[in-house]
Amino acid sequence: MSDVPSARRPAGELEAEVLAALWSARQPLTPQDVQAALGGDLARTTIATILARLHDKGTVERTRAGRAYAYTPTVQDTAGLAARRMHTELGREADRSTVLARFVSDLSAEDEQLLRDLLGDGTGHPGAAYPGGYPGTGGQGAADR
Repeated sequence: MSDVPSARRPAGELEAEVLAALWSARQPLTPQDVQAALGGDLARTTIATILARLHDKGTVERTRAGRAYAYTPTVQDTAGLAARRMHTELGREADRSTVLARFVSDLSAEDEQLLRDLLGDGTGHPGAAYPGGYPGTGGQGAADR
């Protein structure tokens, strides 16, 4: 066993760095642009691989930019990314009601109340507590998505 620490980064760290560069740019970036935004320490091929994986996951869209692709995030921020992951996991199970019931049963009292507030204010109208849309959704409610 070696005393040399592993140079590998934790899973997802590079994806998070690439997404952060895309979010900051507010315009499509090529792998070369992302490389420059990250300081040039990573190989362009490494960045291209990360972007291809993010594209396969639906986290970024790509369009042709000459011989390369330019990438744009499909989620607005880390909260949107977490929400997408949760939605993906939910979609993997046929019995969605059991999955949701187990999810809710494991929530803290504060998170359960927050979820109740997000879903409605007791009037039976989903999202009634947030007439301008749910927080962090750019004014969209469930019916808008």
